[in-house]
Amino acid sequence: MTKQRTGESFTFNRPSGPDLVRSEISRRSFIKAAAPLALGLGAIARGQIPLERGRFGEDDLPLAREQLLKQVNAERASAGLSQLQLDELACKVAREHARDMVEGDFLSHWGSDGRKPYHRYSFAGGTEAVQENVSSAQNIQSLTTTGVAKDLYEMHQSMFREVPPKDGHRKTILFPRHTHVGFGIAILGRSLRIDELYLSRWVKIDPLPREAKIKTTVVLRGQLNLSHFLNGVEVFYEPLPSAPKIDWLREPRSYGMPPEMSRFLPRLPERMTYADGSKGSIDIDSSNRFRVRVPLSKEPGINTLMVWIKTGLPGIAFPASQICIRVE
Repeated sequence: MTKQRTGESFTFNRPSGPDLVRSEISRRSFIKAAAPLALGLGAIARGQIPLERGRFGEDDLPLAREQLLKQVNAERASAGLSQLQLDELACKVAREHARDMVEGDFLSHWGSDGRKPYHRYSFAGGTEAVQENVSSAQNIQSLTTTGVAKDLYEMHQSMFREVPPKDGHRKTILFPRHTHVGFGIAILGRSLRIDELYLSRWVKIDPLPREAKIKTTVVLRGQLNLSHFLNGVEVFYEPLPSAPKIDWLREPRSYGMPPEMSRFLPRLPERMTYADGSKGSIDIDSSNRFRVRVPLSKEPGINTLMVWIKTGLPGIAFPASQICIRVE
């Protein structure tokens, strides 16, 4: 069996305190390499092969996801991190991307329609910040339930066992702020794809339109936990996606947020200003509900609203929401 795995270095702009500091969060360096077979597979051991009862199918997906969830949570527990919950929407979005990759015979964070992970999840109705791990296996030896389960275990293990500096997949698995995860699995012939979509669910966002006209304004409203602090909102602009050529999808490349971006900060009390002299535009009430008017782009494209929060003062800010709006 030959495996590939991919990742990316993902750049965020992180507001911190009254001044704004640019910060880079290293996610997953893009890797294209063969991975060895894992040994000592525990519950998914070679000794179980005589018990196999046919090919892996749709009915096996729930158990495969549960096994992957147990695997991830065991890894996080060993690092002293919180346990993740399985998210149905993330599973659906990840499954669609896994199927897209295996049918197109490629491995990429972009889909055949040109959309990236946060596009796919947001336009499916999600509001959480997302990170993605994707992996492929070619020429798998067994199509049985146990054989595929063993390959899925090994594919995930190959990402978790990464070492610095090429350990982006491992960092994603162990990112402390994640709360939920979805697993997408797809097989075609003897090709296997897995998409792991990790979520950070910390903010409740009021309903927002996912399509709007150019030069319009939307009002972003949401609710934070009383123990959290709103650090700011960033709005990213990028052109409307288009379907890439298949050769482009087969080339290793990283993804990140687009460079064109504007920031909004919490409104300051009287006689206080930020370093640039502004006073902020996000209103926050005593119950930690926030509200900000966000002008959308003057050109057709996708506007992604990213909410940054932190758990203390000064604290380290992290992205808690990514909401995409198609503007035309």
